Order: sequence, then C-alpha cells, then structure tokens
Amino acid sequence: MSKVYGRGANEVRALDDVTVDFDRGTFTAVMGASGSGKSTLMHTLAGLDSVSAGRVFIGDLDLTTLTDNELTRVRRDRIGFVFQSFNLLPTLTARQNILLPVDLAGADIDEPRFDALVGSLGLTDRLGHRPSELSGGQQQRVAIARALITLPDVVFADEPTGALDSRTGAALLAYLRLCVREGGQSVVMVTHDPMAASYADRVVLLADGRLAGELHQPTADSVLAALRTLGA
Repeated sequence: MSKVYGRGANEVRALDDVTVDFDRGTFTAVMGASGSGKSTLMHTLAGLDSVSAGRVFIGDLDLTTLTDNELTRVRRDRIGFVFQSFNLLPTLTARQNILLPVDLAGADIDEPRFDALVGSLGLTDRLGHRPSELSGGQQQRVAIARALITLPDVVFADEPTGALDSRTGAALLAYLRLCVREGGQSVVMVTHDPMAASYADRVVLLADGRLAGELHQPTADSVLAALRTLGA
C-alpha cells in the first residue's frame, strides 16, 4: 500500500509500498519518528483516508472497493477508535457517549453487555456525568467503552495514553490487553512511548513511510534500543 500527498516537486510519499498484517486477537504497537507514516498508516487501515495504491482488508472485505456510505457502515460496525483527545460530545452524558455508535446504527442496546463493560472500566457511578464533570482518565475510559460497545473486529488507538498520568495510562493499556486476551479483538496502537509499546505483543517500526522492522514480545528497553537505531 502507498499513500502520496501532492504532485511533482511537492509530492510526499507518506507510505511507500508498505505490506503488513495484523492477526486477529493480537495487540500491535506502531512506532517511528515524527513523519514516519504512523498516523497515515492507521488512518488508511481504518478507512479514514484513501490509499494511492494497493488494498486494505478487514478479514475478506476490501475497504478500497467500498463507497463512502459502505465505509461509514464498516467504521461504525466493525472498527473502534480511541484517540488522545477523547472526542466525546460535551452535551451528552457518559452513558449517551458510550452508546452513540449503537444509537447511530439503530440497534438495540445489549444492557447486560453494557453493564459488564462499564463495570469493568469503573464507570458505573459516572454514567450520568457529562465530560466536563469527569477526570481525564474517566473521559478516556468512556472513549474506550464507546470504542468497544459494538464488539468491533479491530480497535485503532492513536496515542491513547498521551493525555493521561502514568498510573491511569498503565491501567488503560492493561485493559486494552485484556480485550485482546479475553475478547479476541485486535488492537492497533500508534504510540511514541516505549513503556506503552511494551504492553503489545508486537511492535511494527516505520521510517520514512517504509517498514523498518518488527519486535515480538517487546520490552521498554528493546523498543528504546530499536528506536535509537532508527534515529527516532
């Protein structure tokens, strides 16, 4: 897969002939220096941005063949998103924010699943609060619950711990790992933090829009050493 912005002298190859796969039920961190293509990779994998060449699959479904409406349905039903900025709607309560994908799909609420999800994230007594009434960690847990409520095939997380203190960030990463282990979901996380990456099963390294290596069963030290070799 390739992604090119601009033309001629202004052309930038954000992704340059990248071939990579992410197995079901695995937790992968994507790392590299600023401008290496991390966010572009995540956005194209998630169908948020088009590719210039190549194809993107979720299971057997080729995202590059879908119409805008079809892509919207796939993102709603099969993909979860967790962003550093939370992206919660300020006028909605925590419960309403979590259930927003279900409401948009016109689906019935699975109350036992909802109760189990918010209970596991420690949000049961905060469901009536709006984002402004929640701490940063609580807002991020609401965002996690919203991403998981539809049982998506894959969850994309963009610097999910960037706005959190170390203790809250560690709890969030442990929960994402639990979702992989027990829920069989795939998590793809863009991060610059070697400690966050150590929670993953695998680290994919990017440099200048190309794959630059992989680490399996990473530790914070092994990730830091690999980044140093890339100049990241």
